[in-house]
Amino acid sequence: RSNDMRKDHIAEMIASKCSGTVGIYRMVMKSSSDNFRHSSILGIIGRLYEKGIRTLIYEPLLNEDTYCGSEVIHNIEEFLERSDLIVANRVSDELKPVMDKVYSRDLFHKD
Repeated sequence: RSNDMRKDHIAEMIASKCSGTVGIYRMVMKSSSDNFRHSSILGIIGRLYEKGIRTLIYEPLLNEDTYCGSEVIHNIEEFLERSDLIVANRVSDELKPVMDKVYSRDLFHKD
């Protein structure tokens, strides 16, 4: 129940910051992981979808063009350009040029 409340809260915070397109940068919880099937970000994507917020996903491990109702972008430059706000479980060097539009709880920028 507390996990659901946390996801609701995060989705509300994201929705309050962005009325445009929300980019989801990576769905894995840790940079060394390749498993995102149980990632919390999936619940947040679903909540944003319910609010009518358009989402894009950048996840190099995905070969599909859509996932969970979101368009999958395979080019990082295109993803950064098309996203009005970027949600990141972990901040990486790829995001440094657009840190002004990154939303993350990654306070220390390391796994």
